[in-house]
Amino acid sequence: MITSFQMRAARALLGIDQKTLAELAGVSLPTIQRMEASDGNVRGVVESLTKVVDAFNRAGVDLIGEHARSDDGGRGVRLKQPGPPPRL
Repeated sequence: MITSFQMRAARALLGIDQKTLAELAGVSLPTIQRMEASDGNVRGVVESLTKVVDAFNRAGVDLIGEHARSDDGGRGVRLKQPGPPPRL
């Protein structure tokens, strides 16, 4: 599951706005806006959530789950490795 905080942090790492994320994920801008307005875990249609996570993955962002290994043991995001910017 992804949180709204992770979505905003991942966008910030990539330097993209909500509109660009919507285009990369193949979902509408209002869908991204609703997801980021969620408290805690993002609520939405599973297919849309999957598209957003896949878009971040293709762009090189690693979403760290609640119990996944990280230095502090919490949720977060990190870049997998530097690469070219995502294509629009």
